Amino acid sequence: MMYFRFLFNFFFAFVFAAVLFSTEAVAQNDSEERLLFKESEGLVYNNPDEALKVALHLLSKSTSGSENSEINLLIAEIYKVKGDYSNALTHLFEAGKEDADQEPFSALKTAVAKSEVLRTLYLDRQAGKYYQEAVGMLSSVTDEKEKKFCQTLLLLEETGLLLERQSYSKALDLIEKNSKEIDETSKAFPYFDLWFTIFKGRIFSGLNDFDKGAVSFNRALELIVGDGNKNNYAEAFVLVGLANVNFHNKQHQLAVPQLLKALKTAKTFNNIYLSREISKLLVDNYIALNDKVNYKLYNAEFFKLNAEVENGEQESVNTAYNLIAKEYESGYEGKRQGYFRKLYVVLGIFAIVAILSAAFWFRLQWDQKRLKEIISYLEITRSNFVILTAEKKEKKNGSKKTHIPEETEQLILKKLKRFESSTRFTNNDMSIAVLAGQFDTNTKYLSEIINTHYGVNFNTYINKLRINHIVEKLKSDPNFMNYKISYLAESCGFSSHSSFATVFKSITGIAPVTFIELLKNEKEISNP
Repeated sequence: MMYFRFLFNFFFAFVFAAVLFSTEAVAQNDSEERLLFKESEGLVYNNPDEALKVALHLLSKSTSGSENSEINLLIAEIYKVKGDYSNALTHLFEAGKEDADQEPFSALKTAVAKSEVLRTLYLDRQAGKYYQEAVGMLSSVTDEKEKKFCQTLLLLEETGLLLERQSYSKALDLIEKNSKEIDETSKAFPYFDLWFTIFKGRIFSGLNDFDKGAVSFNRALELIVGDGNKNNYAEAFVLVGLANVNFHNKQHQLAVPQLLKALKTAKTFNNIYLSREISKLLVDNYIALNDKVNYKLYNAEFFKLNAEVENGEQESVNTAYNLIAKEYESGYEGKRQGYFRKLYVVLGIFAIVAILSAAFWFRLQWDQKRLKEIISYLEITRSNFVILTAEKKEKKNGSKKTHIPEETEQLILKKLKRFESSTRFTNNDMSIAVLAGQFDTNTKYLSEIINTHYGVNFNTYINKLRINHIVEKLKSDPNFMNYKISYLAESCGFSSHSSFATVFKSITGIAPVTFIELLKNEKEISNP
């Protein structure tokens, strides 16, 4: 259920409400700047473009580090609502830089916000670092009200992690175990009540208890209306949740209007991520309704948005790596001052290199053994027309555009081999940005290595793996020959029947229906 990934983006919107709480903690006054700041806050979830204009104006007039930090956090949230993760990260890291001596309460919220955005981009290792930083800051928060807020905020983040990894039972257990704390904090901060209600809707849907899911999502709508402040952004995500429930209950006539209303908000906000997910759900509903006209319309829209999202993800991942690297450099330089700084740097680098070299050597031995097993398996089981070989090609006239260290190149190739032996490529959310994040590298390196060693671009590489996977399933499991083409497409990672059929034919030379018929004939001849 891809929409859940974007439901979780809504969580960040309420995480950012923590920033709004810190705003109330500062001295209240009637200054023009404070009034404008409040105005921008009020527009974030209904008119983010206007909110951004006001916030950028305030940033240009601000002179103190604490004010810059506060405004940058607001701008980051605006960009997050718009689905612009690259700019959201830029302002989040700027917020920490501008106010290096942040109070623990403010610093903790900034760290959690970084963690959520990075995890949305599947940079789990980096996200975990900031989450652990936030946990470490909790003991430094002395105000009891703020401490309860932070504890519940961390609990919400932990629940979100379990949901995103589809550990629904664990997520439900975590909420029930901490229900008393959640209820107490929600009295002072109602958005926690809203978010845990939405999370319950998602949990129940993940557990296929759609009746309870509908109850939770409907209650969330009541909370939004009861709050007195219209929140179109929140409403859009709740409508997507209700539409998913209705889809599974085969109430497509109810799901479509909900999705169209949510799509209107997504387009108003220019949020291509949310628009893509809603378009995909509309495609599914129109297929069920046998509405060919709207199916074609939204299917074309989905593929267009999918390409834009992939480009956006690549840019955001690269931005994240650059910002994290700069933060590491800045923090390192700040700690290493005085006469012994250079000595400490040399010793530190030497120690790191020694540890990494030892770890790499042991990992290399294991990888070489595993790689031989994978290659042997591929040579035995894979069909000739989709065999993927990673033998290094001759460089011609220095055509390689980017210098990639040999060790890095070999390590990525080994990771690709392990990736090919898994079934992660059947995830229809797989993109070069996601895979680069899982490999702890950048998209430029990964793209060039695939082009150089496999002679194809990333999309062709993934498509060959998927087609090879379904071909082997058809050959090894006779039941697969009786499944619908749409099921075969979904099982190997394609988003639609038509795209699967097109790619299948381009790789094998025949349509999937023809291939299955030939395979059935072969089975009948072999087993008269």
